[in-house]
Amino acid sequence: MCYASALRIAQFHTRNEFSDWDAALHTFTFANAVHQGLRRLPTMELLRGVLDAAMRIYLNRFLNIPPARIPKKSTHDKVIDPDTVLRALPELLDKQQRVNETGQLVADYLYQGRRIDQLTSMLGKLLLREDRNFHSIQMLEGAYSQYSLLDDDGNNAARVNILLAASRYLAAHSPTMRSQDRTYQIANQLHHGEQLFEEIT
Repeated sequence: MCYASALRIAQFHTRNEFSDWDAALHTFTFANAVHQGLRRLPTMELLRGVLDAAMRIYLNRFLNIPPARIPKKSTHDKVIDPDTVLRALPELLDKQQRVNETGQLVADYLYQGRRIDQLTSMLGKLLLREDRNFHSIQMLEGAYSQYSLLDDDGNNAARVNILLAASRYLAAHSPTMRSQDRTYQIANQLHHGEQLFEEIT
């Protein structure tokens, strides 16, 4: 259910209403919460959540009509420099609605077996520079959790698609005003006893 709900985000077409991103996200975060709950305390009552998630995934099928194309593993030996990808991501997310380009870049990076920790670290930094909300945080946390639970058996399309969903969601919600960073700067200055304003005499 978690993977199916992540695919709704990975295949979310940008022609949909912008607010529909949250419809897909809520299903994914609900499925992830049920999954994490069942891992901690498997009960019949909690198992009902799997059916609820399945029904919601079915109801959300309109979000993938038509489905956005999921990038596939390249059949030719095009080598992608990982540093170039990691530098390109912030530039893409400086512009509005670079969802598909971001997804393609992330898929290319992952299919070449590049270091996952560098990519997840970069996605985390890109989240933190925005005026993030609970939804964006939930998306990345859920995606990272689900990614870590999938086996890396060489056929890693499922793992790629999970992070593809997270990166597309983040790209759809970037850039923001990025005003939260100024709030933290002010708090840090106050913490260190620095003056916020110079007095004019």
